Amino acid sequence: MDTPWWARPGLEVREGRLLVAGRDADAVAREHGTPTYVYDLARIGEQSRGLIDSFERVGVPFRLRLALKAQRDPEVLAFVRGLGSIGIDACSPGEVRHAFEHGWAADEISFTGTNLSATDVDAVLEAGVHVNLDLLSQLDRWGRRAPGTVVGIRVNPRAGASWSGLPAAEGESLYAKAKATKFGILPEQLDDALALAAAHALSIDTLHCHVGDGFLTDGLPRFEVAIERVAEMTRRVMDAGHEVREVNTGGGLGVPQRREDEPLDVDAYAVLLAEHLGPLGVTVACEPGDYLAKESGILLAEVVTLDERDRVTFAGLDAGFNIAPEPFIYDALVPIVLCRAADAEPSRSYTIAGNINEGDDLWGEDVPLPELREGDVLALLLVGAYGRSMHINHCLRPPAGTVAFTDRR
Repeated sequence: MDTPWWARPGLEVREGRLLVAGRDADAVAREHGTPTYVYDLARIGEQSRGLIDSFERVGVPFRLRLALKAQRDPEVLAFVRGLGSIGIDACSPGEVRHAFEHGWAADEISFTGTNLSATDVDAVLEAGVHVNLDLLSQLDRWGRRAPGTVVGIRVNPRAGASWSGLPAAEGESLYAKAKATKFGILPEQLDDALALAAAHALSIDTLHCHVGDGFLTDGLPRFEVAIERVAEMTRRVMDAGHEVREVNTGGGLGVPQRREDEPLDVDAYAVLLAEHLGPLGVTVACEPGDYLAKESGILLAEVVTLDERDRVTFAGLDAGFNIAPEPFIYDALVPIVLCRAADAEPSRSYTIAGNINEGDDLWGEDVPLPELREGDVLALLLVGAYGRSMHINHCLRPPAGTVAFTDRR
């Protein structure tokens, strides 16, 4: 067979067997048990370096942060911290504490939450991290509690970009589209935001937006529409007398999930941002989760049952949706590979089911695979982000284990 579309350095097929960071995936499962997340941490380094290099080439000041909600495993964070060039995007006081516990300082953390309570505000103030406020009511609450402080605001340009495989209208983002979402100050609300800032003597130094949802190169035109609008909103804030130092373009940078997906052209992404934000003299920031970490992780699970009914063969795994909820919440795709025969021709289709007592606990239907046997180990790909960090306690099934490799053999 041709090389599988998902193969790359650190995720390879040798003599028919799947290797992660140069280790035999089936052997890793036998040693560490299942279900287990296995991380090729070098992939995070490659992705972060690619982004940083792209902005160096266009000559725009750039700041990269990891979205902590996407990946918070201690082994992964230790590696990311060791890179020395990546800050943290936090969205709750608990995430701020987690970042502190894993070595980040207050000035390396950007906090952008939503619907903050008075308790949240007090916790973030005490932590001393930079905050971006995303609603007029939140700006007012913060101003009453901490007048005269420096803050950012999250804006919603009523445009966004998503992965083309999502069933969203014309690729609109869940976070920013023509219809108002729960996030961000709308363009028509910006004057009210500026009035609130003046009333509470707040200085606005950052504009933040959350307009991406797994977009690739084909989503850049829609992303550009959003950034053009954000640039205009930034100019309005500057014209009101605020010294805006950073425009944070949020996350939402995607990675391929299907054979037909083309990877994100990060050079084109950087050029686009340099064109629209460079003239403003600001630092450009982004805070990916998927782009940095999604490809770095696979989930190993054992086939514990095989059962055929109504001409459908069910392969039951020892891992359910509680282990990695993202595919079930966001319709993200999870390529599935038989570790002992990773490049073998498929011989039949399976419905891959989990071990949670819910009817929709299915990893995939009509999945073409080689002949399976009970005891086989399957690798569920693209779960390095929004996987273990989203574990839920449903049915009191425990979280998966983790194995992380910093090197490749």
